[in-house]
Amino acid sequence: MPERSGKAARIRLDFCRVNARTVTLLDVARAAGVSKSTASDALQGSGRVAGTTRDRVREVADRLGYRPNSAARRLRRASTGAVGLHLPQTATRLDYYMNLAFGAVSRAQEEGLDVVLLAPSSGTCGRLASRVDGLLVIDPEVGDTAVPALLESGVPVVTGERYLGPVPAPVGSVVCDNAASLNALLDHVLDRGARRPALLAPADASAWAAALRTTAESWSRARSAPVTVRTVSFAATAREAEEATLALLAEDPLTDAVICAPDGAAPGVLHAAGALGRVVGTDLLVASCVDGPAARGGNPPITAIDLRPAAYGRACAELLCDVLAGRAAPDTVRRHEWGLETRASTLG
Repeated sequence: MPERSGKAARIRLDFCRVNARTVTLLDVARAAGVSKSTASDALQGSGRVAGTTRDRVREVADRLGYRPNSAARRLRRASTGAVGLHLPQTATRLDYYMNLAFGAVSRAQEEGLDVVLLAPSSGTCGRLASRVDGLLVIDPEVGDTAVPALLESGVPVVTGERYLGPVPAPVGSVVCDNAASLNALLDHVLDRGARRPALLAPADASAWAAALRTTAESWSRARSAPVTVRTVSFAATAREAEEATLALLAEDPLTDAVICAPDGAAPGVLHAAGALGRVVGTDLLVASCVDGPAARGGNPPITAIDLRPAAYGRACAELLCDVLAGRAAPDTVRRHEWGLETRASTLG
C-alpha cells in the first residue's frame, strides 16, 4: 500500500505514538494542526470554527480514538447559577432601564438564577461573561465597545432590540415595533391639529433610534407633512432637550408639535415652551417616545408611549431562560407590546 503524504500521514504517525495511552485533547489538536481551544470548540460545536476545520478535527479525533473526559465535560457545562445584564453605557441612570432591570431580575429568580449587572467597561464585561450561563444585552449600540466582546463570549446572548453591528447574531431577541409606536404619536398630533411636527432623536447607533429616524421620514412622505428631526444624545437630559427645543423654535417658529425620544427628557421641552410663551396642549403639542415619572408628573402631564419596561425586562429574561433550558430554539425573535397614553400636553 503506498505511503500517504501530508496531513493524512501525520495523523497516522500521531496515532501510532498515542495509541498505547489515553488520547488527550492536546493530542488531537497537534495532529489536526490547530490550537487546543480550537480543537475543543470544534468537538463541542461551539465558537467560531470554520466548517472544514471542524470536520478535520472531528476526523482526527475519530482516528485517534479520542474520548472526552466526562468529569471535565460536566465541569465545563456546570451551571454558574447566574446571567449577566448589560445596559447602554449612558443610560443606567434612566428610570426606564431601572424598571427593565427589576423585571429581568424578577423573571430570572423564578428560574433560580441571579442577575449580575455588567459594568460598561469592555474589559470588565469580557471577564464577567465567562462567569455566567448567559447574557442579556439591552438596546445594544454600535459605538458600545463592550457589545462585540459579549456577543462573541461563547455563552448564549439575548438582546433587547436588534444589534446593528457586524458581529455574530445573538441566540434570540425581544423587539418592540418602534416604527408603529412613533407612527401612532405622529398620527395623534396630526389628528390634534399639528402640521409641522418635530422629533428630538438620538443618532442611529441603535435599532430603536434608527427606527425612529426612518419612521419620521416615511411618515412625512406618506402624510405630506414635513417632520423636522434634530439630534440629541441617547440619554439626553431635560436641560439638553430644553436647549434643543429653544434652538428648534427659534429656527422654525411655526413648529407646532415636539416629540422627544429619550426617557425623562420631555419636561425640558415644556420649559422651553414656557420660556417662549407657547401654550402647551394648544399652540404647541408635546409628546414623549418613552413614558415614565417625568412624563406623568409634567406640568401639564405629557402624552407618551408606555413601553412597559418591567414586562420587557421579564420577556428578555424569559427568552434567555428558555434558551438555556432548551425550551426555545436559536434565532428566536419575540415581540413586546406597547401602549399610547394620551394626556394634557396634546389634548389641551
